[in-house]
Amino acid sequence: MNYFLLAETDFFRRINEAGDCNMEKAYTAFATQVIELCIGSPDTNRTIIALAYIEIELQHHPVRNLPEEKKEIANYVSKALSFVRKMQKFLVAPQVSPLIPIQTSTNTNENTASPLQWTGNAIDLVELIYGINEMGCINNGNMPLKQLAPLLYKIFGVESKDCYRFYIDIKRRKNESRTYFLDKMQEKLNEKMLRDEEMERMRR
Repeated sequence: MNYFLLAETDFFRRINEAGDCNMEKAYTAFATQVIELCIGSPDTNRTIIALAYIEIELQHHPVRNLPEEKKEIANYVSKALSFVRKMQKFLVAPQVSPLIPIQTSTNTNENTASPLQWTGNAIDLVELIYGINEMGCINNGNMPLKQLAPLLYKIFGVESKDCYRFYIDIKRRKNESRTYFLDKMQEKLNEKMLRDEEMERMRR
């Protein structure tokens, strides 16, 4: 892997020359290459090294000290630096897996399928798992999400693969409360208790 490939982009050529203020297209191409590097590389450690190198190059680039008339270029350098740092966090964030039904095996030596089967939306289960993790009610909160999630998946009869995107989708929700499933669960349980109480009053 070329650890310096991001420094060989058109974006870096332009900021090194500090003469062309039409940076939008070059910046977009740079950001796209960063995304492809993070998603497409089979070696996360090498990607982290490449991002660390480019982070230092951007952080200490002399263009950040340009006079006022060149501030547009400096602003793009700051944007690129912020984006690289965001993607670094993405790479090291806990990865919760998406949901695939466990197939019942015909081999009796293999584990049988779970008697429970999650039949709701995948994103709802991810929301539930993150909620349980944040409550710290499993092993006094000492079980990392990467260990907790596969265990809960197994209980609900699903297999896991990379699906941090579900959590990202939850975070991107625009409503005041982003926990749609947990909010609905709370509403339904409160409604049940009210119905039960009403039935108890009617029996008296």
